[in-house]
Amino acid sequence: MGFFNIFKNKQKAKEAEKYRIGMEKARKGVFSKLKNLFSKNNEITEELFDELEEIFVMADIGVETVVKFIDELKADDRVKGLSSAKELQPIIIDKMFDIYLKGEIVNSNLRYQPDGLSVYLFVGVNGVGKTTTIAKIANKLKKEGKKVLIAAGDTFRAGAIEQLQIWGERAGCPVVTKVEGSDPSSVIFEAIMVAKKEKYDVLLCDTAGRLQTKINLMKELEKIKKVIAREVPGAPQDTLLVIDATTGQNGLAQAEAFIEATEVSGVVLTKLDGTAKGGIVLAIRDKYNIPIKFVCLGEKLTDIEYFDLEKYIYGLFAEMIDEE
Repeated sequence: MGFFNIFKNKQKAKEAEKYRIGMEKARKGVFSKLKNLFSKNNEITEELFDELEEIFVMADIGVETVVKFIDELKADDRVKGLSSAKELQPIIIDKMFDIYLKGEIVNSNLRYQPDGLSVYLFVGVNGVGKTTTIAKIANKLKKEGKKVLIAAGDTFRAGAIEQLQIWGERAGCPVVTKVEGSDPSSVIFEAIMVAKKEKYDVLLCDTAGRLQTKINLMKELEKIKKVIAREVPGAPQDTLLVIDATTGQNGLAQAEAFIEATEVSGVVLTKLDGTAKGGIVLAIRDKYNIPIKFVCLGEKLTDIEYFDLEKYIYGLFAEMIDEE
């Protein structure tokens, strides 16, 4: 019952308010079925576990993860002594923590170079919100006192450079560009030169969302990373994969090419406010063992949050927690 009690604290609930508001669709969508399931079932039966499995698959947690989740739930010693289905709620939440944490301390913070330039590389398919995500993170880091520069490394998609310039302007951060069709590595190189000369703290690098083959993608990313590592030892500090939460399991399948092509160190989950499912956080972590670094909970420049597992779980179960 510990987690339920954490958010009885008004200050804790207030800190998680953005998650509660931003995840309303998921909470009132698939996850509302949990509440109904517990209210109509008194006994813990095999049929109850089957319905739980169905709900979690619908919530985009992923079939393999859900099967493992339900098997572990059934085998949990705490379940054997329960007299009502509703008593399963805190155990289910504990299991969600277990899926994400995997018995580890998960660092969801960006890796920083304390005494020099920190470089972050953004990868992901076209249409996931990569450009707006870069602007949101630029805005967030700028408000934290960092001097931020952006590199328009997606030189292949029509309009990508202009779009990033517009968003950079909104965030108040300059964007280094070259003409459409330029070598992306040359853009990144030029941006690094500017960042060093003008003593920027952070460089955010956009990359192409699609190349004809996985081999092309791997070669392009390898070339970019080689340039970065040569000019800024130890960089990039993070390679961030941007995934659209509303695309669910299809989004994960699209992202696999990037996971295979480069060393992804974190995920930015966009449009989490736009999905009625919301379980994709657990699917990503369980399937790829990659931490979520940021979640986007709206369209405004400020609608991005560092990922917090407790607040995320609260966003999914706020009504159930408030009832306890």
